Amino acid sequence: MNHSAAETGGDGFEDFCGRRALNSLRRKAAAVFVMFAVIAVAACDGPRANAPAPVAQQAASEPADATMPPDADIDYELGSGDRLRVIVFGEPDLSGEFDVGGSGVVALPLIGQVRANGLTLSAFEDAVEAKLQDGYLTNPRVSVEVMNYRPFYIYGEVSEPGQYPYTSGMTVLNAVAVAGGYTYRANQGKVYITRGEGDEVEYPASQAVKVLPGDVLRVPERFF
Repeated sequence: MNHSAAETGGDGFEDFCGRRALNSLRRKAAAVFVMFAVIAVAACDGPRANAPAPVAQQAASEPADATMPPDADIDYELGSGDRLRVIVFGEPDLSGEFDVGGSGVVALPLIGQVRANGLTLSAFEDAVEAKLQDGYLTNPRVSVEVMNYRPFYIYGEVSEPGQYPYTSGMTVLNAVAVAGGYTYRANQGKVYITRGEGDEVEYPASQAVKVLPGDVLRVPERFF
C-alpha cells in the first residue's frame, strides 16, 4: 500500500516537473517570436541607409537657390534658318511659308522684307501687322508659327556629340539625352552655352534651363 502511494507520488512529481519545463519552453519560444517580430517591423519601417532616395526626394535635395543667368528662361527668338508659317486672316494670298534669310529678314508678299532676327514670335507678328496697316489693310490680324527650327550643337563629355534638330521646349537635360547622355568623365552639374554672337556662359545643368535653336552647348569634364 505504501509502495504504491510512493510510486503515484513520484509519477505526479514527474508530471509536474514536465509541465513546468514545457511551460518554460513555451514562454521562451514566445519571447523569441516577439523579439523577431519587433526586429522585422523595425526593419520595414525604419530608414534604409543603402537604399536609393526616391526621385522626388532627390529633386527636393537639390539646391533651390542655384544661380540662374538672366537668360536661362528666355523666350525663343527668331534667327536665320528658321522656316515660318505666316497667316494673315482673310488674306490667303498674303499667307504662306517663308524662310528667315541669312540677313535675318523675311520677304513677304505685298509688304516686302520684315526683320525677324532677334524677335520673338509675338514681336514679329506685331511688326508684320504694323507694315500691313501702313496703307495696305485695315486692322490686319496675323498669326506666325515656326515650322522648322535651326539646329543646336552639343559637344564635350556626351556620348554622341554633334548637330541635332531642335524641338520646342527643349532644355539642357533634354539636349544631353538626345546626344546619348553623359560620359563617365562628365561634370553633370553644369554646362556652357554659346548663344548667338555672345560669349560662352556657364549654366547649371538643370531642367529649368532652356536650349534655343542655334545654341552651342559644351559639357565640361569633371576634375577629381
